[in-house]
Amino acid sequence: MKNRNLLGRSSRNRLWSALLLFTVVACSPEQAGFYVATDGNDDQPGTAEAPFRTVEKAQLAVRAFKQKNGLPRNGITVYLRGGVYPLRQTLHFTGEDSGKEGAPVVYRACPDEHVSFIGGEEVKQFTPLNDPEAQSRIKKEFHGRIVQASLKDQGIAGYGELTASGFGRATQPSGMELFFNGEPMTLARYPNNNEWMHIASVPQAGDSLFGGDERTGKGVHYGRFAYGEDRPSAWLENDDVWLQGYWTWDWADSYVKVDRIDAAKKEFVLKPPHGVYGYTSGQRYYALNILEELDSPGEWYVDRKKGVLYFWPPAQVNPGSTFVSLMTDWMLHLDHAEHVRIEGFTFEYTRGSAIRVEEGSHNTIGGCTVRNIGNNAVAISGGHHNGVSGCDLYNLGDGGIHMQGGDRLTLAPGHHFAVNNHIHHFSRINRTYRPAVMLHGVGNVMSHNYIHDAPHMAVAFDGNDHLLEYNRVHDIAQETGDVGAFYIGRDWSMRGNVIRYNYFHHQTGPELYGVNAIYLDDFASGTTIFGNVFHRIGIAAFVGGGHDNRVENNVFVDCGSSIHVDARGVNWAKYYMDRKTYPEMYDKLDAVNYTQPPYSVRYPELVKILDGDPAQPKGNVFRSNLSYGGKWRDVGEDVDEITIEDNYVLREIPSGIDVARGKFYPENETVLEEIRFQRIPFDSIGLYKDKYRNGGN
Repeated sequence: MKNRNLLGRSSRNRLWSALLLFTVVACSPEQAGFYVATDGNDDQPGTAEAPFRTVEKAQLAVRAFKQKNGLPRNGITVYLRGGVYPLRQTLHFTGEDSGKEGAPVVYRACPDEHVSFIGGEEVKQFTPLNDPEAQSRIKKEFHGRIVQASLKDQGIAGYGELTASGFGRATQPSGMELFFNGEPMTLARYPNNNEWMHIASVPQAGDSLFGGDERTGKGVHYGRFAYGEDRPSAWLENDDVWLQGYWTWDWADSYVKVDRIDAAKKEFVLKPPHGVYGYTSGQRYYALNILEELDSPGEWYVDRKKGVLYFWPPAQVNPGSTFVSLMTDWMLHLDHAEHVRIEGFTFEYTRGSAIRVEEGSHNTIGGCTVRNIGNNAVAISGGHHNGVSGCDLYNLGDGGIHMQGGDRLTLAPGHHFAVNNHIHHFSRINRTYRPAVMLHGVGNVMSHNYIHDAPHMAVAFDGNDHLLEYNRVHDIAQETGDVGAFYIGRDWSMRGNVIRYNYFHHQTGPELYGVNAIYLDDFASGTTIFGNVFHRIGIAAFVGGGHDNRVENNVFVDCGSSIHVDARGVNWAKYYMDRKTYPEMYDKLDAVNYTQPPYSVRYPELVKILDGDPAQPKGNVFRSNLSYGGKWRDVGEDVDEITIEDNYVLREIPSGIDVARGKFYPENETVLEEIRFQRIPFDSIGLYKDKYRNGGN
């Protein structure tokens, strides 16, 4: 017997009204507000019962309300009901959209409702592989696993082109990507499974277009190189083959386009721009964007001329499972706005970056998710007191949060912040120098973030007086060498930065140089490393020839080396000290008027940096640390001044040590008093519960 609707029309209306009333109450604002819903209408008044359809209409309504009534005492909130909101142009907020202190303008998802802004389109119609040309180029045994979709017939256009991105090149949107069940898929590549080919050889110097690195002999840069495999001979029908690789150094990757394949010589002839440091025999790379290599689950290829997508789905294709990214502009731009809060939204499926906060002040991106995008999650430039709090950022083509604020000439702080964010699986397209957090300028803060799973660094910072505290970092530098989880370098004037109460663990790296937890590279100076916990790190605290760094009150457990200091300025890196041939270090000093206030007052030791021998690391202190197991110290033989005192060092790891539970103090705790060790607030490290985040680590 079929079920029958036993409610009459009037009864159904009363029930619907009751449900609507409950939902409205659950999402009703304490202050003045408007509503937006995917089934709304911009001709309606924007109330809970009659919401707008678009954010842009709500934005105009807020402006009109403010102009007519002024800003209410508690501000204005725009509530978005759950649903998917496609974007094709930037949501642009300006000074006209500002709130004020205590009365912000808030754009917020209704509680327990998922609001997603997408910069792409769902691919809704697939058929089994039936294109004769594609069938002739894909291995026959895989035909039954592969499906195809006519993007053109579904009204999806603008596939974009792959770009020569990577190390030394500005972030820019590349070609369209495919996402399935909320994860990025793999553009058809060879070899599979994150494996690599290796450069067989490069032409001799007599054939050179231009040379490589004169100091090392690496990086011959000829515009072509030889491969050792037979497989590339199957790719001759392709006119858009790309290679991604670490062409000379394991900390510098880029994409290069193949001009042609010389199968007789087994050579790739490449189009410029080339890898920044040229090509070196033995270095690793892979090939991508090749229809013939669509041979494993999750791989895809788009024929841009036909507008056809080919895909090997790793699971059944269902409605809402498959999306392509299209948008290239910022999804959201706060432009000279003040006291605006963006709360609880998801931003995804864009080829570009998600959120830009430019100038303005006291703006917060709170409790949002940014995922499955081609470039950066959030960029904050200029202004002050802007930040990102309680957000989840992952599956990012480039980096996470990029903050620039404060004045390096006056040392006025920017007060930007990245707090309580979970950032992981980033740098998935451009693999190096796209960190989870990047800090520029003066006086910005990153705290209580949880960062993990990336091929290169976690945090890069430059400038002065930044505070990096209570962060948990692990499993980064999974693919690179000569890298640091936290990295700064090559400027004597960048001082006053404090790295304290962070937990670094399980970071060893696959390459010769390994991974450092805190990497003060190339003369970085004036940094304080205090109260951190390091567990199973290649080198934990690395001082690369700099001055006036303090490494105090830290715990090192089972590290390749707990501390490192070298005098590179007097040996292999002495060319940095030659002002005539390499003026960069000296120009940076002059640029901030380092002998005059405020630098001479804030950093008095900097005034005399060039007195005596600046190539020798001076004023570095390693004091009151605990080190168990591994190697305690690695001090270069050319270092002629260093303070290492009051440290407690054991070659073996004592029983009872359990770093993950915060158990890392010696059994005889009087040792702590003897070396003046202060207990570390380990339980406070990492994520915490707040209004944006319901759970901690």
